[in-house]
Parts: sequence; C-alpha cells; structure tokens
Amino acid sequence: MFAHGFATDRLNQEKTTMPSGQAITSLKSQESQDALKPFEGQPMTTGPQAKVYSDHFIWDHMMASSDGKTYQEMGDVIKKAKADGKSEDEIKKMNETRDSLFKGDALRGILLNAYGWWLVGTIAIWAGAALLALAAILLALGFTVLRTKK
Repeated sequence: MFAHGFATDRLNQEKTTMPSGQAITSLKSQESQDALKPFEGQPMTTGPQAKVYSDHFIWDHMMASSDGKTYQEMGDVIKKAKADGKSEDEIKKMNETRDSLFKGDALRGILLNAYGWWLVGTIAIWAGAALLALAAILLALGFTVLRTKK
C-alpha cells in the first residue's frame, strides 16, 4: 500500500531506533513504559511506532525538562521572569528550555504526520477489502436470488 510504504520510507531515512532498557525504565510514566516496551530496540519503520515514540518518549522528556510546561506556557513563564527582574542567566536557561520544547513539538508533528498517513492507508486497505467483499456478495446475489426469470 502506498501510504504504508511512503511512511516506512520516510521513517527509514531517519534511522531512528526505538528506545530500550534504561531509556524506557527511566521514564516517570508507567503508561509510557508499557507503551514503548513492545517496540523496544526496534528500528522505527511504522506509523504506530512513530506515534508511540512521539506520545510517550518525546512528550515525557519534554514535560520532564520543563516541569510540565508546554512551549506556549514557557513563553508566559519567561515574560513573567523578565517582569520580575530575574537574572539574564535564568532567563537564558528558560529560553533554552523553550527552544528544546519547540524542537520537540516539531519532531512530534513530523512523527504524528507519518502516523496519520499510516492510519489513512490502513483505513483505505480495510475499506477496499470491505467493498470487494460487498461486490462479491452483490455479484453472487445478481446471479442467483436477484436474477429475473425468463
């Protein structure tokens, strides 16, 4: 299927390996650990792998690095820090965290795009199979039950 092959080709180009061992067990969320374990150490080549990596590995690291703040929220934190007269070093560190969140959001967007197209391909495969089955049923009915008598 084109969508699956396209997503796999794009993911293969990045040569990303799913996390394993301590990279998984060090995550705070048990849900994330459980989601990542089935793919442990595998090359990332499928949409479902990309979604799990994005939603459970990248996201957990983003939230851990920013005390649970998103990119947008960090902007508000920086504005408040400036208004409160925080030091340049503190503000620089906050900006570095915000830059890291931006990169994480961009990576997540790319990976979730691959997952989305993978999902579209999967739906198309199942819809096509269902339509072929319906066509076979209608064809059989056309030659038997629905056939007019001469």
